[in-house]
Amino acid sequence: MEFNQIETRIDEMKADEVGCCEKDLDLMSISLEAEVPEALYVGMNDFICGKENWDRSKLVSSAIANFLFQNGSEDRAVTEKYLNDIFNL
Repeated sequence: MEFNQIETRIDEMKADEVGCCEKDLDLMSISLEAEVPEALYVGMNDFICGKENWDRSKLVSSAIANFLFQNGSEDRAVTEKYLNDIFNL
């Protein structure tokens, strides 16, 4: 798989299956692979080691929601994820 390529099963689903899942999009997940600078990787690991209820997946998800929210995303799910992460740190 090439870097920054997103794998998802949504494309394989029938349109009616996606329609039923729209309410549960926050429960769906995709696999993401990306290169990050070593300094970010070290910082991420240091943060995760200090917080027992955080893992890489939660940290990356929170970072993406933070970026999208702060850059004008109007998606309700993004806003909810952003606010939940801020108040549940």
